[in-house]
Amino acid sequence: MLIRTPESWPPALAAAVAMLALASLDLLGAVAAKEAVERRSAGFAVAGALVFVVLFWVYASSLQYADLAVVTLGWVVVLQIGVVLVDVLRYDAPAPARTWVVVGVLVAAQAYLLLGASGPAGEAPAGSQAVHSAATPPG
Repeated sequence: MLIRTPESWPPALAAAVAMLALASLDLLGAVAAKEAVERRSAGFAVAGALVFVVLFWVYASSLQYADLAVVTLGWVVVLQIGVVLVDVLRYDAPAPARTWVVVGVLVAAQAYLLLGASGPAGEAPAGSQAVHSAATPPG
């Protein structure tokens, strides 16, 4: 019972929507957990746990449209930016310029790893063929 996107959507769009949904759910669950601790609220704790259950359902569903590495790295990139924004906007945490420089460097490094691993169009990432052929029974 995985989530399906409309057939008219290209896989890249489905993967991008999944990445944004994952990051949003992750942030929502994290805020619910923080609020549960600060307010000593069982309601926030249960809500946070339910959000994380939905998160893993979306994660499993997203693997129909993109590779694990692509979805995970996209999720983490958006999440990193979201965490800093939530801390600044919701919890009044300071975010000096160096914080944004570090976020930019991390995002650039992850983009490099993601794009560098994919190689030229139509070419499988290094090592993926070995995994595929090892998982495929002979015959």
